[in-house]
Amino acid sequence: MAILNIKNLPDEIYRKLRERAAGQRRSVAQEVTHILAEALDAAEPLSILELRGLGKERWAGKDAAARVAEERRSWD
Repeated sequence: MAILNIKNLPDEIYRKLRERAAGQRRSVAQEVTHILAEALDAAEPLSILELRGLGKERWAGKDAAARVAEERRSWD
């Protein structure tokens, strides 16, 4: 396994990391590994351009402006 050293880690970040690790019953090293694994395994966010046309079948034949107005009226 590789070893990772972090230099000049601010004390406040280390304190929060230590508290988070304790809350999860992990060592600081285990918590850092967990955080990095989650961040690196997370799905890549979609570009707004990739969302173009998403849901168009659901809204086909419906008046979107009327639906928004109806939803806003329900907030009161």
